[in-house]
Amino acid sequence: MANILTDNAHDLELELEWFSEVMNSRLTYYFGKNGVADEQVQVPPPDLSESSSYYGKFVKDNQLSYSERIILLLSLIPHLRPQLLDVLWVQNESTGRGFTEFGGLKGVNHSGFIPTGETAVFIIAGDQLLPRFEISRIFEGDHLFAKQGILALSTVASTEPMLSGALTISREYLNWFITGVERKPNFNGDFPARLIETELTWDHLILPSKTMDQLEEIKHWILHGNVLLKDWGMDQKLKPGHTSLFYGSPGTGKTFSACLLGKHCECDVYKIDLSMIVSKYIGETEKNLSRIFDMADNKNWILFFDEADALFGKRTNVEDSHDRYANQEISYLLQRIEDFNGVVILASNFKNNIDAAFLRRFQSVIHFPMPKPAERLSIWKNAFSPKSVLEKRIDLEKIAEKHEISGGTIMNVVRYVSLKALSRNDNKIMLDDLEEAIRREFLKEGRTV
Repeated sequence: MANILTDNAHDLELELEWFSEVMNSRLTYYFGKNGVADEQVQVPPPDLSESSSYYGKFVKDNQLSYSERIILLLSLIPHLRPQLLDVLWVQNESTGRGFTEFGGLKGVNHSGFIPTGETAVFIIAGDQLLPRFEISRIFEGDHLFAKQGILALSTVASTEPMLSGALTISREYLNWFITGVERKPNFNGDFPARLIETELTWDHLILPSKTMDQLEEIKHWILHGNVLLKDWGMDQKLKPGHTSLFYGSPGTGKTFSACLLGKHCECDVYKIDLSMIVSKYIGETEKNLSRIFDMADNKNWILFFDEADALFGKRTNVEDSHDRYANQEISYLLQRIEDFNGVVILASNFKNNIDAAFLRRFQSVIHFPMPKPAERLSIWKNAFSPKSVLEKRIDLEKIAEKHEISGGTIMNVVRYVSLKALSRNDNKIMLDDLEEAIRREFLKEGRTV
């Protein structure tokens, strides 16, 4: 880690010194001092061709142009050396305020100069019109910066120029350029999703062979889908991502399977908090979901929507404006998922609760059935701590045969009886405790033993 930080700091120091020269040259030329020619403003950037830093490799691998490199660096400066931009706070004596052409914003907490698209255009091209047009294209949706979610201009009101938006770099890339480690996004209102993981392995997942085979198909896509699309030239014929529905009773392994897919394929799995996505206000659900997908684009992530019925349920007959907007919402979700280049897993208790338009476009629909007696026995045998001892009266085979319950319910039972044993300062699992725990689980489900 120390070498990574040292390499990144070294190359970014060179870049900041270069930027300072570019800024001085631009201001000198702009204010007409020393007769500097405009072509002299383009100070040659540092040579990073032999760089081993993450920043240097990114510049080299993507063959960034002079303008792209300035814009990338300008987005980093408020986080690295904000005082470099203080010179742009200078007041225009003619108007008694700042220079419009310098752009820039004041932050809520940050006291420095926050660069905008106008700032980038000024530093690169001054007031020349043709270069301004060319630079504006760097902020369009088909550019590397937008497609990989690296940097963007913040949204502005429709009555204001696009270039007046603040220039912002993603937290992930900022952290990567500084530490060399991809930052995990925090759970908050802008990203209502939690990273979910497991310490267990595939050996702990007890499912029918058909279900396991279908999970294997998702593994193949995650590991080889990019080769199929790019190297095999199938990107014009196939959709870019993979969407799957996991359906079955609670506790049958849907979330666990998603975690294992992520662990096996080295993908982060994010469980979406639908309570923070779904809104009663028109258009808000779409905006909330859009932020999730925008952050996840071009990331090696799996998005997991638990209890997906709330978001992907069946369309209704249009009886009022609320129904019409609800149906528009579903149509928007359908399009957004189809365009997403990652893996989306929806989980539901019932397949029939999901709108048929989604099901037709899913690459897989996987049933997670209640485990059969033999499967339940395997779960029971692997459920207890190796430090615990079962009372001799406990017959796991008989219990597995008698009680049709899910793996998740079995783990609830094991939790209860293990805590009971610990409360007695003991490690013995008692039959009476086990039967009571099973009874409690049946009552929760409105069933009787």
